[in-house]
Amino acid sequence: MKEGDILLASLVQGDGTVKDRPTLFLSRMPPFQDFLVCGISTQTQQAVPDFDETIAPADPDFRTSGLKAASLIRLGYLAVLPRSEFKGRIGSVSAARRKRLLTKLSDFLRPSAEG
Repeated sequence: MKEGDILLASLVQGDGTVKDRPTLFLSRMPPFQDFLVCGISTQTQQAVPDFDETIAPADPDFRTSGLKAASLIRLGYLAVLPRSEFKGRIGSVSAARRKRLLTKLSDFLRPSAEG
């Protein structure tokens, strides 16, 4: 498994239930090299403008993603999971998309000039 892969994992939902979901592997986290992932959903209407990102059939990396329908890569739905929690690899996104998402996330986490 490598960064940029879409992996299947059991994630806790907002209502507390656990559901197998596709996740995007963003980065390894110290000290145990666990995986920082974000959830992927087909609920594209829930997109947070200028934060989440939609991947659709017209996108160049949709075919390699392994996703079956247009989906929302949700940067606000993060988890850190050990390798043992993943049920398999579905596909991958482009290096450019992964980099863009990491930039959005780091820009969001960076303190603003006012704060």
